[in-house]
Amino acid sequence: MFWRFFYNMFALPVMFFGFHLAACCNRKIREGIIGRRQVFEKLERQLNDARNLEKIAWFHFTSVGEFEQAKPLIEAIYAETRIVLTFFSPSVAPNVADYSYVDAAVYLPFDTPRNAERLIDIIKPTCLIFSRYDIWPNLVWKTSEQDIPIVVIAGTLHAGSKRLGSFARSFFRSVHQHITLHCAISEVDAARFRQLCSSKHQVVVTGDTRYEQVYQRALSVEPDTEFFPGQTTLSRPILIAGSTYADDEKVLLEAYQILRKDAPEYNPHLILVPHEPTPERITEIQAELDRQKLTHRCFSELNSDTNLEDTDVLIVDTVGILARLYQLADITFVGGSFHGSIHNVMEPAAMAKPVLFGPTIQNSYEAFLLLERGGAKMAHTSQQMADVLKEWLNDKEKLTEVGCIGKRLIEENLGAVEQTLEYLQKYM
Repeated sequence: MFWRFFYNMFALPVMFFGFHLAACCNRKIREGIIGRRQVFEKLERQLNDARNLEKIAWFHFTSVGEFEQAKPLIEAIYAETRIVLTFFSPSVAPNVADYSYVDAAVYLPFDTPRNAERLIDIIKPTCLIFSRYDIWPNLVWKTSEQDIPIVVIAGTLHAGSKRLGSFARSFFRSVHQHITLHCAISEVDAARFRQLCSSKHQVVVTGDTRYEQVYQRALSVEPDTEFFPGQTTLSRPILIAGSTYADDEKVLLEAYQILRKDAPEYNPHLILVPHEPTPERITEIQAELDRQKLTHRCFSELNSDTNLEDTDVLIVDTVGILARLYQLADITFVGGSFHGSIHNVMEPAAMAKPVLFGPTIQNSYEAFLLLERGGAKMAHTSQQMADVLKEWLNDKEKLTEVGCIGKRLIEENLGAVEQTLEYLQKYM
């Protein structure tokens, strides 16, 4: 009871005011606040028009990556189950809007006891399912009070998680002990979850459901087909940098210039895919490339007469094509790894592409596995990155071998969907 009092009387007010204060200078937070307006009315309207099914699965996730982990399970149970989705990040909204396997989807309102009770009353879930780690205390406490099963799928807790700290651990135990089942992606993650759970609650290892998603997506991409104008004029090696931030681009472009100077015989085309290709970001990237005297074009400018042979950097100013672009790469760099948390390393690995990233990978168990197996390399500096690029480009057999290691890792980890479904069905 102490932790509920502390959370609701102290932590929540601080979070609320901090959230609204940050909205003054953060576009995504503003979008989230606007998206949460009249959220209950939106949810009720959608459910009034939804399929009338006895079983109701309520999935919650924070962002696109966690949505991807939930998708295979959603699609497996959709035919016999009403699907309700809640999400936190504005980046999910367009993905959910285009998704076919859903009956209702809204932003998760602020985590007050009253909001949690109202959501449960409207949705009437058979089961509440959290994807990965975006677990909200009042939502858990209020759902548990009504004896509704709560399941975490593709659960992960990295070694440096604040939830395991000496002060925070007691609080998170008061939350996790009300979760019926934790499906962890690995044994080390399961062991960490057990530190937060009571012995009567189940913690099992089922693997990461994203492996199926990225593997199927990789299989669906047709190799050696031209899907954008000028593609066939990319005559030099191709380095694709996916989901990048300014911090990533600074190191990457320095490495690119070192490589061009030290090994001009390689001089790869760089396809740069910023994490958020807003007009402001594109302008920022273009200005930096002009400063570094690198020739560049934007993806949206390409036409049937485009010749990219003398283009150093192709800036992708659209969304939704990164997975297909990876098919073209000789080498891939995954962004976020110099920014705070690395993005999806599975997609390039599933296409047998060598993966390069920076030092910030604590949020990605699969990045550690790739590094351990030799399917990826980590660079801490621009010089280290240039050295790796030079090594790989100088040895085509090594390049192929590294890519194959990554693909084998993906194939070895298939089966998480079936294992997770086996447990999930018990609570549906």
